[in-house]
Amino acid sequence: MSARRWLVLALALGCVPKQEQRPDEGAVAEQWAATPDVPSAAPAITETEGGKIVVSESQPAVGGPAPAQVQGGRLTDEDESRPASLVQPEEPPPPPPVKLVTEDPEVRAAFQRGVDASRSGNYPAAEQELKAVVEKDASLDYAWTNLGIVEERMGRVAEAERAYQKATTLKPDQDAAWEAQALLYARTGRAVRMEAQLRESISEHPENLAIRNALVTVLVSQTKYETAINEAKKVLKADEKNVHAMQQLAQAYAKQGKLELSRMVLENARAIDSGDATTQNLLGNVYLALKQRPQAMEAYQKAAQLRPDFVEALNNYGVLLNQAQDYEAATHQLEKAVAAAPDFVPAHLNLGNAYRGLQQFEKALEQYRKAERLRPQPDVYFNLAILHLDADGAPLDPIDRLRSAIAYFNQYKDKGGRDERVEQYLKDAQKGIEKEERRREREKKDQLRKAAEKEAAELKAATEAQKAAEARRAAEEKAAEQQKSTVEVEKAAPPPESGKLRDQSQEK
Repeated sequence: MSARRWLVLALALGCVPKQEQRPDEGAVAEQWAATPDVPSAAPAITETEGGKIVVSESQPAVGGPAPAQVQGGRLTDEDESRPASLVQPEEPPPPPPVKLVTEDPEVRAAFQRGVDASRSGNYPAAEQELKAVVEKDASLDYAWTNLGIVEERMGRVAEAERAYQKATTLKPDQDAAWEAQALLYARTGRAVRMEAQLRESISEHPENLAIRNALVTVLVSQTKYETAINEAKKVLKADEKNVHAMQQLAQAYAKQGKLELSRMVLENARAIDSGDATTQNLLGNVYLALKQRPQAMEAYQKAAQLRPDFVEALNNYGVLLNQAQDYEAATHQLEKAVAAAPDFVPAHLNLGNAYRGLQQFEKALEQYRKAERLRPQPDVYFNLAILHLDADGAPLDPIDRLRSAIAYFNQYKDKGGRDERVEQYLKDAQKGIEKEERRREREKKDQLRKAAEKEAAELKAATEAQKAAEARRAAEEKAAEQQKSTVEVEKAAPPPESGKLRDQSQEK
């Protein structure tokens, strides 16, 4: 890191640079390249309905308005869908391929198959391959970490925890395993317990920066931002190039609303390791909060390119593409997100929104249904309601479609949804039903009128045809009578004499 960059970072940390020897940049980059990239929980950066971008304390939150667009024939001033917030998920993302320290080609191949299966969302196959790896060589700590991530994805918390603990036992300074375990405890409501365990471990191993980084994670999850900032600074005082600590520090700053400070720290992290996808994704969040949408779009795109299975980055990139009405591109990114993490609800919701933008009703409905099965939260029903409200070209009876929209809006309200637009949408749906019923009544009357007119025309035509037929029959009968009379007259007349007999008579 240049002296100028370190001075800028030092100002953000509230410290001055130390002069002792630091690990060289190549060693740090190699360490991170060999580590499963398990992103920390990001700030819930969302947009309010008024268009103001804020840093929310709750997760998940709801995305905000988009540019005016035509949906189902109506011009709206805002995107009526409710995209998932630009946050990290509650579940860990699938691990990327990492370097496995083993000379056994079969073990290395099995590990790669496990990683590939995980990236494609085939967790049973990934579990089978990774278990085979650790059975073959139980000393491979990164294999245990990846196995833990897969187990957690499959909902097996206890098994995941044991795998993470096995990894940290084998390699006490493995940052990814400690981070994954800290996130697991935070997600399962045990952050306080994990904090106590980590502090005890730090007292025994104060030089272990991976444990300190994990402590920062659980502190952020408990909204203890100042304490988290102080702990992250301790890591950076010991290792000024610790990218993970910078990411944690930036998140804590973002949670406090110190967005410029967060951006500065993340840009320093990017200067150290430009290939870290997590840094790019977090930068995207901060840029968005700073209303720098083009920079946010670029950061999310870069994160997705660096990690093709980075669910959070793919989802976030897809959200911005949806809001830009580039539904084709959004679909491409979000389809990759749901393939990598089939249980990641926000990606299913946003993919449904992209399909809705493309007016592909059935595909949108399928994604919303999947989200509903995974987690029947209010926003699922809001999106289902909007889909049915505006899908004029859907292969559904219009009245049934609008009644479904009303039912979904009511489910949204029953689930605790509080969007102020719902009451107006309910009125719109009811008016739509009444309009359709009036249209059908008019159509029915028109059909009856046309049927009566047709019947009258047919009766008239039949009557005229009958009269014509009777006239033809009368004419035919008259002609037949005339012909008969002619024949009878001819029969009654005497036959004419022949000329020969007449001449003979005259001679006599």
